[in-house]
Amino acid sequence: MPLVNEGIKMKLLYCVIYYIVLGVCSFLLGRILPKGWFDSRAFPYKPLDFEAGLYKKLRVKQWQNTLPDMSRILPKLMPPKKMTTDYGSRLPRMLQETCVAEFIHVLLSILGFGAVFIVGGAWGWIISIVYFLAGNLPYIIIQRYNRPRLLRLEDGMKKQEGLRQK
Repeated sequence: MPLVNEGIKMKLLYCVIYYIVLGVCSFLLGRILPKGWFDSRAFPYKPLDFEAGLYKKLRVKQWQNTLPDMSRILPKLMPPKKMTTDYGSRLPRMLQETCVAEFIHVLLSILGFGAVFIVGGAWGWIISIVYFLAGNLPYIIIQRYNRPRLLRLEDGMKKQEGLRQK
């Protein structure tokens, strides 16, 4: 008697296809969404007071660069976001992109629970929770961890610019 019957195998295959389609569609959505819709200083993207301490306890700084990201997987479609000498002009866009990435991963987290309906039962819930915890939550945390540092950098640049103009 096989461990997994044919019906479950098909449901798992449909679930994999569902997640692949979700990934492709969310990637495209993230590329075409107007960046102007996202304000890194407003709810829900504005950093919360308790977050810095939480991210320190989670040691985000140590593990954030170990996770795969789209800029390493598809460098021609998603160039890596590196700080260069002209970062001042790119900083507002980078901040908006952290918001877009967070939005997309939250959306994927919600839609990821589609496995509950595709696979059903306990396995559907297990797959959905693993997808959320391993595939989306870390990336949401990384965006929220990096955003305050970028905001401080932007504030410092604006302050310097203001001093230069006086």
